[in-house]
Amino acid sequence: MQYQAKYNHIITIEPGKRGGKPCIRGMRITVGDILGWLGAGRTVQEIIDDFPELTREDIQAALLFAADRDNGTMLMAA
Repeated sequence: MQYQAKYNHIITIEPGKRGGKPCIRGMRITVGDILGWLGAGRTVQEIIDDFPELTREDIQAALLFAADRDNGTMLMAA
């Protein structure tokens, strides 16, 4: 299943920012950062408390993006 419509307005890729890694809304916070924090056991609320510029929708978008990428269904325009 493809989820692109749920994250294409949130996940951005800019060649000069964080080495072209997918970021959240043009910020320097990457999808990988969010996945790492969640994987380390941090809760969504803990992440938002530490990075108040992030929203629950941003974190959900990072997860959906990663799922699409893992499933080979990512169709983002650069």
